[in-house]
Amino acid sequence: MKVAIVGGTGYGSIELIRLLQMHPHVEVSAVVSHSQSDSALADIYPHVTGVLNYTLESMDIAKLKESIDLVFFATPSGISMKYAPEFIENGVKCIDLSGDFRLKNLDEYEQWYKGLPAPKAFVESAVYGLSEFYENQIKSASLIANPGCYPTATLLALLPILKRGIIDPNTIVIDGKTGASGAGRGLSLSTHYTELNDNVRAYKIGEHQHTPEMEQTIYAETNQLTKVTFSTHLLPMTRGIMCTIYAALEEPLSTADVLQQYRGFYQNKPFVRVRSEGNLPTTKEVYGSNFCDIGVHVDDRTGRVTIVSVIDNLVKGASGQAIQNMNIMNGWNQTTGLMQLPVYP
Repeated sequence: MKVAIVGGTGYGSIELIRLLQMHPHVEVSAVVSHSQSDSALADIYPHVTGVLNYTLESMDIAKLKESIDLVFFATPSGISMKYAPEFIENGVKCIDLSGDFRLKNLDEYEQWYKGLPAPKAFVESAVYGLSEFYENQIKSASLIANPGCYPTATLLALLPILKRGIIDPNTIVIDGKTGASGAGRGLSLSTHYTELNDNVRAYKIGEHQHTPEMEQTIYAETNQLTKVTFSTHLLPMTRGIMCTIYAALEEPLSTADVLQQYRGFYQNKPFVRVRSEGNLPTTKEVYGSNFCDIGVHVDDRTGRVTIVSVIDNLVKGASGQAIQNMNIMNGWNQTTGLMQLPVYP
């Protein structure tokens, strides 16, 4: 199958290219970059020299729609909404790694993303690509709204016990931490080396654009309107997300009881790994992989549960989950091209 990647100079794009090189059913036929068209990929990312010989192309929908089967949009928000509809209308499937098609409420998109939303018909038809939960819908989708990195880590941790009424949804607190690659390759003061190194920074408190995405999905799965407390922090590391999540239990349960719920829920989901009691995951243990590792601790004294969820923000939080969704769309095994061991140490 022939695919194109739009947004060729970003971290999401180069991660898609890395992973798709190991996919037995896919050929990357075009890498599109408006800002760097006609440049060699190896000039922008020298680590691919001698391995990949792509020349970045400008966007030519007329050409691409005749030669490819699927487009990945690894672009900032506001880009895919301009191009994806024409591809879809011409029978080319699209997987969007940005937030353009995630929020069903268009007013919320304007509020949180500070821009005009995508056409309503395409937002409504887009399938939210949380692979472990929406496999049946993904199978028949033409447009996938790939989840954000924080929502992936958070929702995989919360939904199994929310759906079973184990925790009080109104007590959820999400403490998120991410590496600098989550901010993209562009320069900013907060990702400047001297600002980032030996430092931890809280950011977007109360205004992170992933907040409504999480609340929307919780409502879709539980039929409960929930407002979560979501705080994010930037750490001096390249990759990784850790979400430490706190909530009050609805009834007295042990750590073993809660872990049993997770194991039952994810027993046939190859990319979610539930840790044993007393074993909490770290970001290094999923580095470069499509795994989400989850650990749990119940505090009998406070009646609260703490859930620790870790992913690689560029893989399970973006490009890896996009490929997982592509596999589902095509009837291939979900793990095809994605079962690499994490890079360790």
